[in-house]
Amino acid sequence: MEGTVLQGIGSFYRIGTDDGMVYTCRAQKKLRKVAAPLPGDRVRFTPGEDTDGWIEEIRPRKNALPRPAVANVDILALVIAPVPEPDMQLIERLLLYAAASQVQPILIVNKQDLDGAMAGRIREEYSGSPLRVYETSAMEGTGIDLLRQALEGQIACFAGQSAVGKSSLLNALCDFSLETGELSRKTERGRHTTRRAELMTAGKLRIIDTPGFSLLDVLELDPTEMPGFYPEYETLAGECRFRPCMHDREPGCAVRTAVDEGRISRIRYERYRVLLGEVRETWKERYR
Repeated sequence: MEGTVLQGIGSFYRIGTDDGMVYTCRAQKKLRKVAAPLPGDRVRFTPGEDTDGWIEEIRPRKNALPRPAVANVDILALVIAPVPEPDMQLIERLLLYAAASQVQPILIVNKQDLDGAMAGRIREEYSGSPLRVYETSAMEGTGIDLLRQALEGQIACFAGQSAVGKSSLLNALCDFSLETGELSRKTERGRHTTRRAELMTAGKLRIIDTPGFSLLDVLELDPTEMPGFYPEYETLAGECRFRPCMHDREPGCAVRTAVDEGRISRIRYERYRVLLGEVRETWKERYR
């Protein structure tokens, strides 16, 4: 049979089939040595009758994210809110993470009932980029239908700081049950673990919830590749005096000129420069 890995705890994996059935399986040791199954993986498995089944094969992945450890993600949904104050440098890291992993990011401004102007300010910062910004209020139900339409039929991974209302937002999208049933009993774990990613399905929605976090290691990325992940900068790159141009301190940089003239957000540009410095440092330290 074929199905999608919903969750893994220890050596047990919950697998959901396209007809809505859920099976508990183990992965053969030789398989786990090559690549352990991840939530989102399409797998071929043999269900057990009186015992657990076995995962026989992991189908080729279109992507795999190391943190959270998930596979075949279509959308990385980044959630922020007026409270707590958004860590936009973290968001910048996550956007780079998504671009380097070939995952489409979207930005969700939740709790907009607390600050109705916040989403507008965010859109202004990212004007010129392809980033889509959604404004929602899980409490009032604002923007939920539009967000649901954007997510249907795709695997969406939700990420963001703690206390931004991710759980409330997911419950507003669909009343997901986090119960892990037999898998929890086998592993003697609580049913509502916040330490592991889980793929939850409801109708046309397939969502991976992840623990809230405030830190993300910078990717080991060649710094010369980084400007390519900023489309609004790349459209001006041909006008820069030097190629490649890092859009940092180089003379004759068209991006810096656009920032000075107000055509590109200075706020986001400064975050770019901070992140560029971190990427450069990580790249220099990669062999030490």
